[in-house]
Amino acid sequence: MGENWFQREFLNAKRLAFNFFFYGSHFGLFAYGWYSQAANQRLAGLNSLKWSVWSSRGAGLVLAYDGGLILLPMLRNIIRVIRPHMTWLFPADENIWFHRQVAYMMAFWAMVHTTAHYVNFVNVERTQIRKQLALQIHYTQAGGITGHFMLLIMVLMYSTAHQKIRKQCFEAFWYTHHLAFFFMIAIYTHATGCFVRDSVDPDYSNVFPFYKVGHCLGYESWRFIIWPGIIYFGERMWREIRARQKTRLSKVLVHPSGAMELRIIKPSFKYVAGQWLFIQIPELSSFQWHPFTITSAPEDPYVSIHIRQVGDWTEALGERFGVGPSVVKTMTQAAIKGKEKGLSQGDFVEIDTVSSAITLPAVRIDGPYGAPAEDVFKAEVAMLIGAGIGVTPFASILKHIWYRQKRGQLGSLRRVEFFWICRDSPSFGWFQSLLQEVEAAQADPNFLRINIYLTQKIGEDMLWNIAVNDAGAEYDPLTLLRTRTMFGRPDWDAIYSRMRGAIEAGSYLPGSKSQLKTKVATYFCGPPVIAKSLKAATTKYSSAAVDFTFAKEHF
Repeated sequence: MGENWFQREFLNAKRLAFNFFFYGSHFGLFAYGWYSQAANQRLAGLNSLKWSVWSSRGAGLVLAYDGGLILLPMLRNIIRVIRPHMTWLFPADENIWFHRQVAYMMAFWAMVHTTAHYVNFVNVERTQIRKQLALQIHYTQAGGITGHFMLLIMVLMYSTAHQKIRKQCFEAFWYTHHLAFFFMIAIYTHATGCFVRDSVDPDYSNVFPFYKVGHCLGYESWRFIIWPGIIYFGERMWREIRARQKTRLSKVLVHPSGAMELRIIKPSFKYVAGQWLFIQIPELSSFQWHPFTITSAPEDPYVSIHIRQVGDWTEALGERFGVGPSVVKTMTQAAIKGKEKGLSQGDFVEIDTVSSAITLPAVRIDGPYGAPAEDVFKAEVAMLIGAGIGVTPFASILKHIWYRQKRGQLGSLRRVEFFWICRDSPSFGWFQSLLQEVEAAQADPNFLRINIYLTQKIGEDMLWNIAVNDAGAEYDPLTLLRTRTMFGRPDWDAIYSRMRGAIEAGSYLPGSKSQLKTKVATYFCGPPVIAKSLKAATTKYSSAAVDFTFAKEHF
């Protein structure tokens, strides 16, 4: 583990550059804050507290820096616009990862800053350089009050941002994360208490920032870090205006294994295959926005998303349409057994809003937002890998490829390898018709290769069905595709090794380009465990002739 971590952080040029600038800027600001406090003769009285006040000042400057930095990755619309042109300079698709790195640094420097200040306040009371008690500084002055307020918000935000809590109770994550608005207000006004001054008593003012800078010798860093906050607030206002443009839910389709397909009409919504959006259903919640990948193609007359019932909000949505978890469970069992009248694995049920009492609720969508798979046409070979419902971005891309094939506009793309890993056979029904159409439309059988993996334990009934129907059949009995279903988990080492060997031998991409360096782009949506294996395989099997790249979908 240690060697792998060292290689990843220090032997990778891009990661090494990031570490140098990111961590270097933090420790550089800490050193500057420490020095500027210690060397300021006007603060000689405060400097009698020595290392604790120097540490608190240095850490406070770093926290101000992070307070502005943490909002930059959340400027989603700006990132979406610059992403196609600036990916060579910075990893635009890793904005959530970068947001977390800044959050980790804020947690660390907040501990340093708070611990040092507790020591400061105890020493102020002990030495009486100011005629105050530690409790007075903590709970009666603006600096102490806002500081403790920010710590409380951080505890709530960090605890509910954990992956397990975020997946099981997205609402808790969503609401507590929006406490960031109050956190930013507090960080902009934290210095109002004027703890850093050259006088015994504070010199307050009736105008913002409510103290006179003549005696208060803080960094006034709020003047710089407020700009990311203003830009972020402006973007959120634009998102709210855009989301309120005319939108209508036209159809709801329910597939076996719990996937609901929502088809939405919004004429102003323009997107690229592989992108994603936020959706809000005011009837369920007037504040919650949930991210989902777009599964339709830009050529379709509607925008579709697939939603699996795995949480409170999604289950409430299913119940709203009369197809909650209990109904879906019955459908799934029937699809597995193949005994439901008129319902096979690839069929779906459309919610009837004419003869039933069910009505379609109002919806709002916000987006679209950029994703790595947008770049699929820039590579010679694209490996599209989805696990379970993680197949959704590739439904849009495969459909878009199908349309572009008809127009002869495939760009640099010459081969597509599509992998779909499913836990149970009814899940194949989500996009069975799409895969059948795309597969049947292939004039070149080598252009698109579909690889379906089933990981569930096979029962006797299913085994007997496969044995009876598969022998000599033109189509696979489970997926109804020409491609045969494989059982178990993919061996990524073997897959990438064979592909590299075929490319280097000139048999994978025949023609003049086969001898040049080939870019094979892997796009993945699914669990982190599989992502880790894929990333390791792309790194391991890259060579002078083959450049394997890896990108994972993030929300």
